[in-house]
Amino acid sequence: MADAPLRKVDVREKAISAAGAAFISAVIVNPLDVAKTRLQAQEAGVSYQPACAMEGSGLFKVSIDGRCPPACPRSSMAGVPPECPPTGQRYRGTFDVMRRVVNEEGFLRLWRGLNASLAISIPTVGIYLPCYDLLREELVLYSEENSLELKPYAPLLAGSIARSVAVVVCSPLELAKTRMQAQVDPRTGKLPGVLAVLRSVNNMYGVDGGQLQGIRIMWTGVGAQLARDVPFSAICWSVLEPARNFALEAAGSVPDIGRVLGANFVAGMFAGGLAAAATCPLDVIKTWRQIETDPVKVMSMTLRRTLGEIWQ
Repeated sequence: MADAPLRKVDVREKAISAAGAAFISAVIVNPLDVAKTRLQAQEAGVSYQPACAMEGSGLFKVSIDGRCPPACPRSSMAGVPPECPPTGQRYRGTFDVMRRVVNEEGFLRLWRGLNASLAISIPTVGIYLPCYDLLREELVLYSEENSLELKPYAPLLAGSIARSVAVVVCSPLELAKTRMQAQVDPRTGKLPGVLAVLRSVNNMYGVDGGQLQGIRIMWTGVGAQLARDVPFSAICWSVLEPARNFALEAAGSVPDIGRVLGANFVAGMFAGGLAAAATCPLDVIKTWRQIETDPVKVMSMTLRRTLGEIWQ
């Protein structure tokens, strides 16, 4: 079985394999995604709890969007020393988030937003991967027929275009997932669902600007998401294809299934890690934009302005 020959995989088999891989990866990495979102939201000043404990002043209710100070000021204002939350109330890192979620909210809360993640996987499988394969093959064919030097850039171009389409389609679900992982409903203290989040966004921003405005807000942060995902895909595929080809060549002229899986795993881990590290600041911007609930601020926020706030 280990030496079974490889055969051509058709589109249907690719789609089924991609769907299975998307499901498994979403389940496995969701706890890390929850930790990442809460750490980013904490620095934006958005508390997951409906109230914040402040040293020396007990509990106080936060504003309607659940906003708390992201960091303690280092100097006093008007002669009044700052009142800051004890360090134990702030997340200190990824594993601290996961530990506290399990202890304070329950083990299953690590999979908060999983339903939205799985829903996002559908357009990812149905649009992103098939579009990438089709565009890459067409670019390679066009390059060969016209004696152009586009073949090395085919993964970069195909990945960027395919990811752009997928991001625009599933942006409302990404917005819902981010808010589900970062916030509770400040009025009820309960965890919102996907439809509840999207309905609240539509109702909140559609009051003054009409239904069209409410629908438009569902794509909040799509610019930041494109700025993150398009470079991510470009870097990932540009590194992945050569790395995978190199690994397959090293495996021999007739590699077996185990070696192919190993080559794909190593190449994917290396390319994905490199792309994630390069685009992490843009991921922070996306989270900050999507967890903002002040209608006025949402309408005035831009990629540059959000970056300026983070930099300060």
